[in-house]
Amino acid sequence: MEKTIASKLLHQGRKFSFKTDEVELPNGKTITRDVVEHPGAVAIVPILDDGRILLVKQYRYATGKELLELPAGTLEKGEAPDTCARRELKEETGYTAGSMKKILTMYMAPGYSSEVIHLYFATAIKAGEKHTEEDEDITTEAYGPDELLEMMEKNTIEDAKTVAGVLSYLTRS
Repeated sequence: MEKTIASKLLHQGRKFSFKTDEVELPNGKTITRDVVEHPGAVAIVPILDDGRILLVKQYRYATGKELLELPAGTLEKGEAPDTCARRELKEETGYTAGSMKKILTMYMAPGYSSEVIHLYFATAIKAGEKHTEEDEDITTEAYGPDELLEMMEKNTIEDAKTVAGVLSYLTRS
């Protein structure tokens, strides 16, 4: 195990923070580790009655392009993951889930981030009105299993949580 000697907050962002830690390795050497501290997030695989999956398309500033993704979002302080999953599904797609089942929890980039994503399957979903946040311009599109596999193979779907969620769904159906 590595031992933290000192920690310095570099920036406190709106949703997460950036720090640099001085760490002692098991061999006694001292190094620095840069870390993104993240409160955690959810991703939802919304499954239509016909087996198609809803994805959202939105511009992602960090990538400089639009990405196709599962609906997802960051946990609010003190918010339970299942509550967040229901909230994010409604906000981003307008759909509500009759059933929400937690499938797995995964680290997104453990080399530098503490972010954990809780993945859910949403079934018996019903359309409604979406309520996106002020900085979100999101469209919703539905895709069948074969389309999703082809899109991942062609790198049309590039988002890691989406690849993990879709593959989790396809290996269970």
